Amino acid sequence: MTARVLVTPRSLTSAGLDAVAELAPLRDAGFALVPGPAGRTPTEAEQLALVPGCVGWLAGVEPIGARVLAAATDLRVISRNGSGTDAIDTAAAARAGIRVLRAEGANAQGVAELALALALAGLRHVPWSAAALRAGGWDRHPGRELDECRVGVVGLGAIGARVARLFRGLGADVVGTDPVVDPATAPVPVVTLDALLATCDVVTLHAPPAADGRPLLDADRLAGVRRGAVLVNTARAALVDDGAVLAALDDGRLAAYAVDAFETEPPELTPLLRHERVVATPHVGGFTGASVRRATAQAVENLIAALTEVRA
Repeated sequence: MTARVLVTPRSLTSAGLDAVAELAPLRDAGFALVPGPAGRTPTEAEQLALVPGCVGWLAGVEPIGARVLAAATDLRVISRNGSGTDAIDTAAAARAGIRVLRAEGANAQGVAELALALALAGLRHVPWSAAALRAGGWDRHPGRELDECRVGVVGLGAIGARVARLFRGLGADVVGTDPVVDPATAPVPVVTLDALLATCDVVTLHAPPAADGRPLLDADRLAGVRRGAVLVNTARAALVDDGAVLAALDDGRLAAYAVDAFETEPPELTPLLRHERVVATPHVGGFTGASVRRATAQAVENLIAALTEVRA
């Protein structure tokens, strides 16, 4: 019987798997591809129906829990087409002997460019100025140029390091914070998180969520943010306390909040997301043609290498 690989990223299923050239090596290696639902993430019930008999899983952002992993008796490898694995119950996967791999850095350029675009939108008041004009108004707000700003990058991994380079290339003074990065080899000067928040005009998040689930930026931390700062979150919704961000917007501590990461997709339209100075985008950071191709190719390469080891 031909070994099967489940493919669920919505960026791949929307066009049909036959249209995705980066999947060809899996077919060439003798695997049959099982598509998830077209253009959307599979529900738990759909995962339970699709995963039996599959030895590999090229996964997207969908949560993969213990119940699904327990039903995946033939599964040996989950390969994410992105850098995060927090949607996967990795402890349950380890108990089941299922390897979890990721395409680290494949979407770094796409996410970095979006972070830059969102920061500029906040600094120049683009979304609300455009909305006012469409409504017949003429609201002009003085903006800020990057070469007069200090930008703080929280997390200096593959994405954060690229973000830092983009902002520096446009003249910004850039600092970063990351507990696991050696300051001697970091792309920008490394400071504490509190020092970064207190001195930066733009704060952009590129860190994983805390293991205990607590937000990195809660009310106490946001109280120390430089007044009028723009906060950009293209990483994880769990990094911020939504209520604290809303309060910081209302009292002027934050000039704008831009977010591309949500707990559920599509998200509930909360008071924060409805705020006039919030720019919310539908998880499009890594959703560029080039990023999808790189991430898919790397995820496929990881799958084939791991499944070849299993066969051997």
